[in-house]
Amino acid sequence: MNERLPAFSVPSDCSGCPIRHRAVCARCDADELVQLDAVKFYRTYAAGDVIAWSGDEMTFVASVVSGVATLTQTMEDGRRQVVGLLLASDFIGRPNRDRITYDVTATTDVTLCCFRRKPFQELMVKTPHVSERLLEMTLDELDAAREWMLILGRKTAREKIASFLAILARRDASVSGTRAQANMRFELPLTREAMSEYLGLTLETVSRQISGLKRDGVILLEGKRQVIVPNFDALLVETGDDAEGGIIA
Repeated sequence: MNERLPAFSVPSDCSGCPIRHRAVCARCDADELVQLDAVKFYRTYAAGDVIAWSGDEMTFVASVVSGVATLTQTMEDGRRQVVGLLLASDFIGRPNRDRITYDVTATTDVTLCCFRRKPFQELMVKTPHVSERLLEMTLDELDAAREWMLILGRKTAREKIASFLAILARRDASVSGTRAQANMRFELPLTREAMSEYLGLTLETVSRQISGLKRDGVILLEGKRQVIVPNFDALLVETGDDAEGGIIA
């Protein structure tokens, strides 16, 4: 754990938290927030820091307040696969499990709002709003996993890159309380090498497809990580999805 604070400043109370209406505490009333506050603490990690190793005992669960982390699984022969991204408001850990099954690594500076695991378990029993919201988030994560299976299994390389960028754009907009729109910008949380692992593509293919989207005016790039989407609908066309979100046959 790294105690250096990133650029994000920790909110003094829950009312000033940028993920207040999307995190596990979203449904909590004032009294319930007081109970959560009693078991809450913040931890910060610099980009590249390991938040948890697979098999580690987890004494806390947490919401991502700011930054991005990856979930990675390593096979016995050393091959690694990025199996998930943790973005602002996402939840880390399982209240009823004392060990984590993935490596969790900060890809940018990360701030976590942590809750001691055992007291949090007790709060879930006494505070239905917490358990209801956690169930809702779990089902959303299941839907996202199914969508990702479609992306990895059926889409072309260009469609995979476009889908990944569209997902990031939507999440960035939802955290800020807006809708994905024209000329929106966001920071790419992964290096191209990490993107290749996440999308099941080669590094060369990722670079070629990003360059192609840039050449065709679908995206603009500033520096290494800043992405600008001039027309969000044009980006959606590149994902290969129909108007209702299903893949075009």
